[in-house]
Formats: sequence, structure tokens, C-alpha cells
Amino acid sequence: MELYLKLIDVLFPVFFVIGVGYYLGKKDRKFDTTFITNFAGNIGTPAMIFYTITTTGVTLDIFIEYFIYAVIIICGFAVVGVLFLLFLKKDAITELPPLILPNTGNMGVPICLFAYGTEGLGVASAIASVIILFHFTIGVLLAKKSFSLDILIKNVPIYAIILSVIFLYFEWEVPGYIENTTFLLTYTTIFLVLMSLGIALTRLKVVSWSHASILGGVRVIIGPIIGYALIRILNLDGFAAGVLLIQSAMPSAVLTYLVGSMYSKKRAVDNVASVIVTSTLMSFISAPIIVYISLRFFQ
Repeated sequence: MELYLKLIDVLFPVFFVIGVGYYLGKKDRKFDTTFITNFAGNIGTPAMIFYTITTTGVTLDIFIEYFIYAVIIICGFAVVGVLFLLFLKKDAITELPPLILPNTGNMGVPICLFAYGTEGLGVASAIASVIILFHFTIGVLLAKKSFSLDILIKNVPIYAIILSVIFLYFEWEVPGYIENTTFLLTYTTIFLVLMSLGIALTRLKVVSWSHASILGGVRVIIGPIIGYALIRILNLDGFAAGVLLIQSAMPSAVLTYLVGSMYSKKRAVDNVASVIVTSTLMSFISAPIIVYISLRFFQ
């Protein structure tokens, strides 16, 4: 019974805030999320990366270790994703991002925070930092079918990752005023991005429910299977393994739609949006199961 109460404690605040965003998006179709996007991308996310990596007890070894693990499971996502896209006769390049880049930031980080506390938050951010890095490298490469170094240079969260690694390497103590400021920005960002996810669900449309449901299922069902397989192969345990499992089970990242809308053809963008919607809806069922397994077996 205690575990079920913990499950409610973990998921209720996340789904509640997403619901608030969905309500606002339905109530006002012209609700402007530009501020949230700009704030999260240029201030909130960099602050969250820095705070969670440098002040939650994560060591450089743990950061590098789970950074590598995240890269490995993304490679696994890519293999499975390409196979399913080819089977459905879709573009295995421009439509691959939502299958390999889960929503580890908007949704995964808060779930891991409520499940495992600040320690879980640090490991979750190490994994999320890989996804952020890939969004503006591999994500752009796949959507555009060419790479732009200029986009990477202008990406503020990348500098937050580099700065965080420098602090970990030299074992510098974060000044109190910086820790408190980034702490405040971190929790503000978590609230805003969860709300923006709910708003986004009111605007993204599904082109083909059958194909989108298959690919959405691949994201939220095959994803955690790959994550669990890696945990068993490497014999990982403890809360960090639970975080890895939860992060591997997250639905497709909304950012894949934003990147795709900038560089891909409309048909591919519509298909990407469809996968985001279906995988997110499915995650409302799959996420509680994965979190339960994580809390039950990885503490």
C-alpha cells in the first residue's frame, strides 16, 4: 500500500500540471507559449542543468557513466525506430527523432525528482543533457538532412552542460547565491514546461491513428525494454538504475516537432506530431507502470 501511495505522490503533480496546461490550451486556442519557450531554452533549462548536476551530489564519474548509458540506449532506440519506420514505409530519416529522443526534460526530470529526490534529479539531468545535446546535433541533422554548426553554437543549454562538467571536474563548490538562484529557476522551469506540454497536446494533430499508435507504442513500450535490458546487461542497481529506466520510458519530446517544423517537409512534420500525441497519451498509462517497477526494484 505504501508503494501505491508513493506512486500517487510521484505522478499526481506531474499529470495535474499537464492537465492545467491542457485546460488553458483548450480554453484559449491562441494562448501564447513563446515566453515559456524562450525562457526555458535560454534561462530555465540552462539553470536547471547547472543546478541539478552541480548541487545534487552527482560526481563527474556518475555523470559520465550515465551520459554514456543514455547514448547507448539512444542507439538502441535508433535501430528499432528505423526498422519500424521502414516497415510502415515512412521516411526513416526525418521521422526518426521522436522515436530516439524521449521527453526526458519536460516530463522525465520531474517524475525522477518526485520518485527519487534530489539524487534522482541529478542522474535524470545527466541523461537529459544527452537528449538536449542530440536535439541540436543529430535532431537537426535528421530533420534538415544536413548539419549546421551555427545552431549548436547558439544553443545556451550546451554551455550549461560544459560549465557543469567544469565544476564537477575541479570539484568547485557552488556559491550560495548561485545555488539559490538556479534552484528557484529550476522549479519554475519544471512547472512551466509541464504546463506547456499540456498546451501543446491541444494543438498537435494526429494524421493516421493506426501508424501513430504503432510508433507511439514503440516509444513508450520498446523504450523501457531497451533501458531494462541495458540495466540487466551491466548489472546496474539502486536509484540511478531506476532513473535510467524511467527516462528510457518517456514519450516523444515536443522539441522534435519544433525542430522538424523548422527544417522538414510538412508531411514529415505532421507524422512527427502524431507520434508525439499518441506516445504522450499512452504514457499516461505506461508511466505509472514503469515508475511502479522502478520504485519496487530499484531503490
